[in-house]
Amino acid sequence: MLGYCDNDQISYQLAHRFAKQRPEMISEKNWGLYTPQAESHLQSVMMLQTWNSMRAIDFLQSLDDVDPERIAVTGASGGGTQTFVISALDPRVKVSMPAVMVSTAMQGGCTCENSTLMRVTDGNVAFAALFAPKPLGLTAANDWTKEMATKGFPELKKTYEILGAPDMLMLHERTEFGHNYNLPSRQAMYRWFNRHLGLGSDAPDVEQAHKRLTDKDLTVWDDKHPKPKGGDDFERKLLAALREDSAKKVAADPEVARRGWEVVLDSKLKDAGKVEWQLVSKKDRGSYLEMPGLHNNSTYNEQVPVVWLYPKVKWNKHAVIWLSPDGKAGLYDQNGEPRPEVKKLLADGNSVCGMDLFLQGEFIADGEAVSETRRVKNPRESAAYTLGYNRPLFVQRLHDVLSTITMIRNDPHGAEKIDLVGLKGAGHWAAAVNFAAGEALDRVVIETDGFEFIKVKSIRDPDLLPGAAKYGDVAGLINLAAKAPWVVDKKGLPDWLK
Repeated sequence: MLGYCDNDQISYQLAHRFAKQRPEMISEKNWGLYTPQAESHLQSVMMLQTWNSMRAIDFLQSLDDVDPERIAVTGASGGGTQTFVISALDPRVKVSMPAVMVSTAMQGGCTCENSTLMRVTDGNVAFAALFAPKPLGLTAANDWTKEMATKGFPELKKTYEILGAPDMLMLHERTEFGHNYNLPSRQAMYRWFNRHLGLGSDAPDVEQAHKRLTDKDLTVWDDKHPKPKGGDDFERKLLAALREDSAKKVAADPEVARRGWEVVLDSKLKDAGKVEWQLVSKKDRGSYLEMPGLHNNSTYNEQVPVVWLYPKVKWNKHAVIWLSPDGKAGLYDQNGEPRPEVKKLLADGNSVCGMDLFLQGEFIADGEAVSETRRVKNPRESAAYTLGYNRPLFVQRLHDVLSTITMIRNDPHGAEKIDLVGLKGAGHWAAAVNFAAGEALDRVVIETDGFEFIKVKSIRDPDLLPGAAKYGDVAGLINLAAKAPWVVDKKGLPDWLK
């Protein structure tokens, strides 16, 4: 594993004890691990260790005395995490035994066991289940795995039964011991591997006597094979090389980027839920009606504060969703009047919807825009501890807009066409909505104002979006959308907004 023994080009402290952000590593070029730029490219210690596991299998399969069809993986604690991850991802693994790690409780405390986006909807039990129906052995001890026999293992057992392989799953439960990979657990592993790899041993659980070796005996580095240089420069060069390699793959196949964005945004219009409009009040403003209300999403138990402006001239059956960094207050100028573009829309017979997306407007006490996202209590400054288990704020806001589109489309008396406008400060949100909404939108206007996800400077920035730069940033969202948007930066405002 990274940072252990001879593999210390990435240090132990960096890989496993990282705690504070390093400002000197935050850069649009030549960044380091744990930075906003690394997160926007899905670069993490978890990723590097998983890649190393794949390369280790490559090496084993190159050896003359190794049967390439009988590869097994095991490890305990953090090694257990690496075990179930590589077992799920690499089909060459034939037998797997992650020890004292798979459970419904703690999912992995180390920075090397966490990655943004990883456990938002699923956890370690589901990841272990991805190995089914191949032989999977587990161990439980007096730690966070102590309830595995009743929480997690029954579900895994059901999975294996459905796949017709109930004998391919085993739990070695020894809760009288603490967190370990002790002799009884190792013996259970030897028996499991002997059975499923056909090793033919009559006494697989008997460990032979061994001589403990010194560091000098164990190291691979010597005068003829000097240790490669590590440190900050190596870290930067490694991530730059990974970015370059990834960029080539994305550029060669647009479908890679499209599928990547679908994962990153984690939002589909068809999954937005059941949403209904609730009127709170109605005010006659002369040339238009002002109707504050709520969009109630009963599927997810959510409410989004909105205001609808309806023209008193004949409605043209167009609904315009107006996104703003100021929330629904962005419909108005400093005097409380609709801003000129909104007046133009109303005069032409459009209805206009302003929204307080999550942590905008009514969601916050003083109404001021949030400058930092919420975070879990873990004091270490790694985004994975929050965004490995919770959707980014950007994605939550995208979901709010998709809910509104759903409400409009399902209203029997609603609009026949839906337009979307995201000007300065909201264009990147509109680009994501346009991508996720498919053909549901008619006219889409985006003003990026130079925003790019790679420029985000903090892991707590409201617009931090893991994976966004990897798949083409804002330009990628615009180019891959089913509906080509009108980009204000290049064309100015369209006539229907002037």
